[in-house]
Amino acid sequence: MIVLGFHANSRYFWPAKINCMNIHEYQGKELLKRYGVSIQEGIVAHTADEAVEAAKKLQEQTGTGWWVVKAQIHAGGRGKGGGVKLAKSLDDVREKANNIIGMQLVTPQTGAEGKKVHKVLIAQDVYYPGASETKEFYMSVLLDRANARTIVMYSTEGGMDIEEVAEHTPHLIFKETIDPRVGLQGFQARKIAFNLGLSGTAFKEMVKFVTALVKAYEATDADMFEINPVLKTSDDKIIAVDAKVNLDENALYRHPDIAAMRDTLEEDPTEVEAGEYNLNYVKLDGNVGCMVNGAGLAMATMDIIKLSGGEPANFLDVGGTANAERVANAFNIILKDPNVKAILVNIFGGIVRCDRVANGIVEAYKQIGDIKVPIIVRLQGTNAKEAKEILDASGLKIMGAVGLEEAAGLVESVLK
Repeated sequence: MIVLGFHANSRYFWPAKINCMNIHEYQGKELLKRYGVSIQEGIVAHTADEAVEAAKKLQEQTGTGWWVVKAQIHAGGRGKGGGVKLAKSLDDVREKANNIIGMQLVTPQTGAEGKKVHKVLIAQDVYYPGASETKEFYMSVLLDRANARTIVMYSTEGGMDIEEVAEHTPHLIFKETIDPRVGLQGFQARKIAFNLGLSGTAFKEMVKFVTALVKAYEATDADMFEINPVLKTSDDKIIAVDAKVNLDENALYRHPDIAAMRDTLEEDPTEVEAGEYNLNYVKLDGNVGCMVNGAGLAMATMDIIKLSGGEPANFLDVGGTANAERVANAFNIILKDPNVKAILVNIFGGIVRCDRVANGIVEAYKQIGDIKVPIIVRLQGTNAKEAKEILDASGLKIMGAVGLEEAAGLVESVLK
């Protein structure tokens, strides 16, 4: 996944160098457990039969008599969409798993099309009766980019959308900033437990929980660990009932075991294919495909498309090596979107020469064959004049432009 960052002079968000990989809840819990964080135990299952076997195994390991069947997709709000169900018998586990696996789960984060569920997590029931009431909290560890510090964000209002808490009761959200020179200090972990209203055994367990959670975040080069809810059980244990984990893709070379957790079924197939070609691609909802080199130029290009009456269909950065093969791959990726009515290629020739890009475009066009949508090409910079001559002499259906205004006019004309 590419996190979108805002460019101050543009109407659009652009893919900043904050590339994140999402993992499933069960995988996030595996990481947490590895670093000493107490979790709600569970076993992943791909079929109803596997779910029943998982439930039996959990009963042997934990003594649980009830189970929670949880859809595993890269999106929050699964419970609201019917993707989390309580099962009170093995037959109930089979029925609930059979209903959830294969369903198209729609949540507030998936959009109207939803996501297909390929597997479920069979988890132990941790809301058992006991000496005290259960209590849910919210906790996350993430980077405060404005201050270049890791923070622990937490709240007494767990088990619900933290965005709603922030909007309606912001005073119930606390933040603890960690100094990178010394790391999380003991007094800070105790402060968090105190602010959550804990005492006795639960207080001590929360201190251990927070310390282990920060350790897991730092050791895995994570972008975010979000636990919602963190549960105080009826016997004063502190455990992670859910786990949302985003990992920094730029650091995955240091964690091959974590990189292996990637589930491409949860990603846009076109973005996955683009990644295989080392193209930075993000699909959008517009009708004009973009091919550029550099994020800043992409912003200007997307603004020009918008001002010309169109909508950007994608972000695609071909980088500094725009040879024929790379350009052909980029064209193929863009043309997979049936909504694309035109393609605007906007390249600034700095390190890469414009004539080389032009040759790449011509060769790519010939490789692909007849391209049904209009192609507008603007090449500026090193050898721009030679590039225009190459495009004009090719005899292909390519419209050349010198300035952004001219390119905008051509986009506007082909969309009419």
